[in-house]
This record gives sequence, structure tokens and C-alpha cells, in this order.
Amino acid sequence: MSLSRSERIAALKAAARQRILVLDGSWGVMIQREGLSEADFRGERFKDHPVQLKGNNDILCLTRPDIIAGLHEAYYAAGADISETNTFSATSIAQADYEAQGAVRDLNLAGARIAREVADRWNARDPAHLKFVAGSIGPLNRMLSMSSDVNDPGARTVTFDQVYDAYREQVQALHEGGVDLFLIETITDTLNCKAAIKAIMDLEDEGYEPLPIWISGTVTDRSGRTLSGQTVEAFWNSVKHAKPFAIGLNCALGAELMRPHIAELSRIADTLVAAYPNAGLPNAMGQYDEDPHTTACSLHEWAESGIVNIVGGCCGTTPDHIRHVADSVRGLPTRPLPERPTALRLAGLEPFELAS
Repeated sequence: MSLSRSERIAALKAAARQRILVLDGSWGVMIQREGLSEADFRGERFKDHPVQLKGNNDILCLTRPDIIAGLHEAYYAAGADISETNTFSATSIAQADYEAQGAVRDLNLAGARIAREVADRWNARDPAHLKFVAGSIGPLNRMLSMSSDVNDPGARTVTFDQVYDAYREQVQALHEGGVDLFLIETITDTLNCKAAIKAIMDLEDEGYEPLPIWISGTVTDRSGRTLSGQTVEAFWNSVKHAKPFAIGLNCALGAELMRPHIAELSRIADTLVAAYPNAGLPNAMGQYDEDPHTTACSLHEWAESGIVNIVGGCCGTTPDHIRHVADSVRGLPTRPLPERPTALRLAGLEPFELAS
């Protein structure tokens, strides 16, 4: 008998209290390895589509669901507890680049249902080690916090309402498709993230079952700031009102450069801390060379140091990376949540704290 979503959420939270959870790895690198043609991306539904679709990985949820299901299988088999839906760019704003806005709801429904079916099969075989589905909500190719025109600081190509509506369409479909939690990831613009948070929280007001929210930002370089200019602590202060299930970082950096920022989040965040770095930094050809053992050794040290609750991989990581990571953290204790004194904590680009 399959578990209800409420039972799965309770099991997810219980598992996070007991051990370090493992997320899956990169989707882009694995899809590239399939060597797909334009015909694969078009399928029957989009055979007469007016623009090229190759490279629109999200569309494969509709045209090659067998490949997407196979990747979920591979990551779960490698030891991932959580696998993401293949919906990183499945918003009307991002899909406009491919003139595929009209397929957004179907993309997210299909992405969630594919992942749900694979997870349910795993859970039926091994109910003692449940697998979970995270609805992937990626960044947009439009930013609310930064000008689109160097000569006009106030110029924007989108409004907050437009970003909110785009995320609203996505999260509703992901919810209806059966995800266990939402993962707002690779956040470069905190205001975009806030629009996604509001879209998720508003679902509850409409009668949808509340789901855990995992928020994962991106520190873009050695400055220790997001692309929209915030420090890690300022970013946390900006989103903690959502009471997220987990807060963390992914992408942009390999484990070595990401570690001090994860340590800072671990110090200040009174919720789970998650990290899924790239397989090192890209080489001159844009490829990621870090081998699975090296990635796993870094995350093992983080786990031993007590600074993470969830680990996984981003760009360049494969099921082999995730297998090594899962083996490296198995049996290690999860990070205890810190108790911080009550204070007024605000943020612009920098954090501000006023103790009581």
C-alpha cells in the first residue's frame, strides 16, 4: 500500500533528523551523454514547432519520458534519497526562448509524474528506505533586482507580478503532479526567489496541502556574494520568513570554494543546511573534470565537521559521483540545529542585526 503525501513528508522530516540525506546530481551532463537529436526534442507533439528545441531539456519530459525516468532510476540506484524533477527551466518566462510557453503546465505535470512513478516503484520494493521527489524550480533568464540596461538603473524586462505568475503556474502543476517538496534552486536574484516563495505559500491559501520548501542560493565567485550582491547571511535573512525545510547553496563553485559559505550558513541557519557543489570548476572547454572520489572526500569532510544535513551534486556530477557521496556520508551524524538568540535581523546587500 502506497503512502499518502502527508506520510511521505513526515517520513522525509524524520529521515532528516536521523541521518544526512543525499540529493541526486547533474541532469544536464547526463542528458548530453544521450546524444539526442532535434527529433528527440520535438517528438510527435512538437514536430512542426517553428523554432529549434534541441537544448530545451525540460521538453524531454513530454517527448522522451523514457530517458527522464531512466535518469531518476540511475540516481536512486546510486543512493540518492531525493531526486529532482526535470523542470529547472519550466516556466513561461524561460520557455519563451523556445516559444514553448503553452506547454509549461504539461511540462511540470509530466516532470512530477515521471519522478513520482519512479520513486513509488522504489518505495514499493524497499519501504524501509523511502525515496522522495523534489520539484525543481530554477532561476529565470530575467532578473528583478538588476537593471537590464547599463544606462538606466531602473530598467527591468519583467515585473514582480509577471515573475510571480510564471512561478505560480509552475508550482501549481508540480504540486498536482505529486512532488513531496519544492526546491527553489540556483538562486542568483533574491527578489525572483521571493516571488517563487510567495507563489508556493499562496497555494496553501487556495487549499493545497503545504509542502516543505528547500531554498538553494548561488554564490557566483570568490566575493562570497550572490549575483544580485548579497552576502550569504543577508540572503538567509531575506528568505528565512518562509521557514524553509532547508537552506543551502549549489552550483557556480566546486566544493573547495563553497565550503566557507556553507560553514557560515551552518552557523546562522536554524534549519537544515544543504550543499550540492559542482564537480570542481570547469576547464577551458567548459567540462568538469573532478572525479567522484574527490567530490566525495570533500563532502565527507563537511559531514564529519557537522556543517551539513543534505548533500548532493550539481554541474558535472553523475550517478557515479552520487554513489561515492552516498557511501562517504553513510553512518555519519547529521548536523544539529543551532539555537540563536532572538534578535531583529534584516538585510540589504549586507546583514543587519539588532539584539533584543
